[in-house]
Amino acid sequence: MLRLPLIVAACVAAVLAEPTVYFQESFESGSLEPKWVPSTFKGSDAGKFILSAGKFYGDPQKDIGIQTSQDAKFYGLSSKFEPFTNEGKTLVVQFTVKHEQNIDCGGGYVKLFDSKLEPENMHGETPYQIMFGPDICGPGTKKVHVIFNYKGKNLLINKDIRCKDDELTHLYTLIVKPDNTYVVKIDNEKVESGDLESDWNFLPPKKIKDPEAKKPQDWDDREKIDDPEDKKPEDWDKPATIPDPDAKKPEDWDDEMDGEWEPPSIDNPDYKGEWKPKQIDNPNFKGFWVHPEIDNPEYVPDDKLYKISEIANIGFDLWQVKSGTIFDNILITDDEDHAKKVGDETWGVTKDGEKKMKEEQDEIERKKREEEEKNKADADKTDDDADDDEDKEDNEVEEELPKEETGDKHDHDHEEL
Repeated sequence: MLRLPLIVAACVAAVLAEPTVYFQESFESGSLEPKWVPSTFKGSDAGKFILSAGKFYGDPQKDIGIQTSQDAKFYGLSSKFEPFTNEGKTLVVQFTVKHEQNIDCGGGYVKLFDSKLEPENMHGETPYQIMFGPDICGPGTKKVHVIFNYKGKNLLINKDIRCKDDELTHLYTLIVKPDNTYVVKIDNEKVESGDLESDWNFLPPKKIKDPEAKKPQDWDDREKIDDPEDKKPEDWDKPATIPDPDAKKPEDWDDEMDGEWEPPSIDNPDYKGEWKPKQIDNPNFKGFWVHPEIDNPEYVPDDKLYKISEIANIGFDLWQVKSGTIFDNILITDDEDHAKKVGDETWGVTKDGEKKMKEEQDEIERKKREEEEKNKADADKTDDDADDDEDKEDNEVEEELPKEETGDKHDHDHEEL
């Protein structure tokens, strides 16, 4: 009789253990509409996303994603889903990015919005809850952004997380836990983790310097002082340079023409430098004064820094100088193990094939460049040889001309005789 309740409880537990998937997109449907809505806020400066697997891939169908297609444009595209809150639950945001254009400057991140988002008017100043993903601009900026909006302010992480900057597809994962901790993964490997309060400026500091405390005027924090008994030796002061005693006036030196001769200067071997008294321990040294701290009255703890009241949209709001980035395999869930599994089943399955295809294309390009360089070198050599032959012929003609002219003159003189 006890077996039935146990079976029911096991079934309930199994149901409760199932991951919740709030949003998932692999772009294999062949169309963006009506699920994805482009922003028209930038007008003619707005770039267009296209569906593409790119120039190299592991699977021509599975690797289809949205690709930026126009250089020096703003990109805005978003999709809505059933609103939810992550209160009491883990939040996982995951997607893949491929900068196959060898990006020089541009974003590769996603943003999460609440239900107030107006998709057609989305732009850089539109409020968001989270911004996460790679950002590259020149050699100096190659970072993973993790930005939270807290009480109306966008807070950047206090750590530097380096992103991937090659041309292959990479998997980016952000995990925010209800114990106010986080994890950032790249390619399903942890690259950063920690505590929300420690790694962002969500809250003012717990302690501040006591505004009433002042260092006493008689506080001596000089660890060493000049020795009052030490005196500079009488023979200390010597010039830094002296005339070279071995220098001789040149024999051809003319005082009237060259001026009065002076020997060149050399370093003085007796020069001792600037004199400074010896240092001794300061008998009045009281130690280095430390400003006392007090509890910050403005600090109020918050055990729900992780909490986002409403998440209802995901969007791409980007600027790219050189287009070609492909986004794919988007997932928002409450289960990091499920996210890892999805990553392994998508990016993990096609990444090796993509790399192989890229290497094959690179090898073809390398051989093509070598052939072009060889052909150019051969052509240059042929031109140089032709120029040498022309120069040789010109020289031979020049050498023959005087003989012909001499012969003509001799014949002319003979006729006159």
